[in-house]
Amino acid sequence: MSRVLSLLLGLALLWLQPSPAAWAGPVDWHEVPASADGRQWWDAGSLRVNRNGNLTVLSRFQPAPPEDQPVNADGSEPRPPASDLYVMEIDCAQSLYRDTSINGIPQWGSTWQAPAKDDLIGDTIQASCEAGADLLAGF
Repeated sequence: MSRVLSLLLGLALLWLQPSPAAWAGPVDWHEVPASADGRQWWDAGSLRVNRNGNLTVLSRFQPAPPEDQPVNADGSEPRPPASDLYVMEIDCAQSLYRDTSINGIPQWGSTWQAPAKDDLIGDTIQASCEAGADLLAGF
């Protein structure tokens, strides 16, 4: 009987443990130059090489506020737009990317894209690939 209780207590403690996401360390955000589209950051602590040999990185995008956004009734500045979190898979050799997760929602079957004229994505790819060069060299 005591073994059963010990087993149940052990399972209950495991079940009550915080999720692995709660164990994650602090992020190391690096902002790329802002553009008319908004602001973007990438997390140096999230850089990994996946099994395909591509770099993955957590990034955050905050769209620019509308130019005609009025001030609040109390005269204070309006709150900036909410930002979105992306996990990007990057093919550094070809400067291509695809979003594998947006705000924690997997993007199954996402297609490879070139950054085209999107400076925020282009700068994020460049900075991430430069920072992850040692990781890629060891793969």
